[in-house]
Amino acid sequence: MSELFSTLSDGTAVHRWTLERSGVRVRVLTYGGIVQSAEIPDRDGRTANVVLGFPDLAGYLAHPQPYFGALVGRYANRIAGARFPLDGFTYHLTPNDGPNSLHGGEFGFDKRVWDAEPVDGGVRLSRVSPHGEEGFPGRLEVSATYTLDADGSLRIAYEARTDAPTVVNLTSHTYWNLSGAGSAGGHELRLAAGRLTPVDADLIPTGELAPVEGTRFDFRQSRKVGAGYDHNFVLDKGVTDTPVEVAELHDPDSGRLLTVSTTEPGLQLYTADHLDDSLPYAPGDGIALETQHFPDSPNRPDFPSTELRPGGVYRSETVLGFSVRER
Repeated sequence: MSELFSTLSDGTAVHRWTLERSGVRVRVLTYGGIVQSAEIPDRDGRTANVVLGFPDLAGYLAHPQPYFGALVGRYANRIAGARFPLDGFTYHLTPNDGPNSLHGGEFGFDKRVWDAEPVDGGVRLSRVSPHGEEGFPGRLEVSATYTLDADGSLRIAYEARTDAPTVVNLTSHTYWNLSGAGSAGGHELRLAAGRLTPVDADLIPTGELAPVEGTRFDFRQSRKVGAGYDHNFVLDKGVTDTPVEVAELHDPDSGRLLTVSTTEPGLQLYTADHLDDSLPYAPGDGIALETQHFPDSPNRPDFPSTELRPGGVYRSETVLGFSVRER
């Protein structure tokens, strides 16, 4: 179901799509592909919204930096120095994170209004990113399809095609709070990742793939998340053709359980420590689990490639499953 949500200052309409199935209700905006809400029952059948966001478009426009619920691209996460080499040419991007490019630049996919069309069980968002947008090469035809499976799982499937060599890395920057309010620091996380990509002071990978064993990054057995994470984990499964379960987030109080399955080789764990007083949320009120290729891959030939060439198709899929765990 679609409804008019708001309009931008230039008169562009922003619509909201509501997906509902098996007791789960998800709302998606055509502005930024934002997952505005996800209403999920707890172990006692009480429903609450478990993602961070705003009730109106003005909130998203005034506070773009947290990327609440947004579809980010062309390149999720950071590219060092806002530049990368490809086929002997260095492309210069828009720096928007100090000297680096973050989440596609100053006006990335999260700040664009997408075309929308209904599909079975959901909505397909699409747009054309022109050659040179934020410095990225190639005219990119891109889509993101949001559907609810029969069990209420939210499936996000991305697809892209280009007319010139380029790089692509898309994700959903949704923050989860399975309690529905308050801190998410007490949530328990299990993550199928034996390594991570350590970063420097600018959060750029050093190139090392470091083992998590014996460190605070070891979530191979479920434990409380806490605070202080903004790191890419190297998923044990690597790149896969179909989604494989890699993470489980659990709120002991409500019983809500979120599982993450993906085709991607990495997952960024961000514990929202930088939310400030201008927001209706405090640091640690949400946990982002961003499925992705690794940060700065275009400058790291030893990382899984993010290159896309004419004739090829970029495909990525992530499934978010919802259930409850009894006491």
